[in-house]
Amino acid sequence: MKQLIAATAFSVVASQAIADGVVTVPFDGSFDDATFAVETAIVGQGLIIDYVSHVGDMLNRTGVDVGSDKQIFSTADIFIFCSAKISREVMEADPMNIGYCPYSIFVAEDESGVMVGYRTYPDGPMQKVQALLEGIVKEAAGN
Repeated sequence: MKQLIAATAFSVVASQAIADGVVTVPFDGSFDDATFAVETAIVGQGLIIDYVSHVGDMLNRTGVDVGSDKQIFSTADIFIFCSAKISREVMEADPMNIGYCPYSIFVAEDESGVMVGYRTYPDGPMQKVQALLEGIVKEAAGN
């Protein structure tokens, strides 16, 4: 029953965010715990993280330089990676799917708390990528 409730809650949160082209899931824990959980879930899929972009640091560092004093996130990281198997499948279906590669999952913290998320992909072959990202985020968020 607990799993059904968690799955339903995930679906509700995800469906609300899909309209914006981004799926976000609240993370019950610290930012550091969330980044560790995401990294562990990605590596657990047999994938290699190519790069971690520290977007939150950049935004906080450059705000004054661009004339803003608004803090968007207290911290935010984006994990960049690819799947050779899935990438080959989606690019064999349409070589222009290269435009969606590499894939990313973000962890961010703002005044409402810590969240984990990813962008949505178009119908068709790219749904394989979206399913991969959804699975990684569900695992990281404990759903």
